[in-house]
Amino acid sequence: MKIQGKMFIWLSVFILAMAVLYGVWSKEPVGTTALFLAFGLAIMIGYYLAFTARRVDAMAQDDKEADVADEAGEVGFFAPHSWQPLSLGIGGALAFLAVAMGWWLLYFSAPLILVGLFGWVFEFYRGENQNQ
Repeated sequence: MKIQGKMFIWLSVFILAMAVLYGVWSKEPVGTTALFLAFGLAIMIGYYLAFTARRVDAMAQDDKEADVADEAGEVGFFAPHSWQPLSLGIGGALAFLAVAMGWWLLYFSAPLILVGLFGWVFEFYRGENQNQ
């Protein structure tokens, strides 16, 4: 975790240098402000990671002799199959198409989105995948 903190702190130094250079060269306030805000975000993340790294055990990425498999573990649980993303994708595509074509398309997309959303949330509470 130490390396991530150092990377963000060095990134914030680079962003600060670019913000000053951009501000002097362009004299444009919006881009300069955006770069200074990006500097603030990067320094906050870097400080948090460096501060937290002192309180946790050393991880595999902090060891120069570590292998990729040293930090391996359980990735997570994934559903074996599901039709819900298809319903959400079609409903979402129709909803975005409604912005361009006409708001009446939302009458068709909203039920698809709701069916897909509720189906995905309650997928493991019914049918063959129901938890016993």
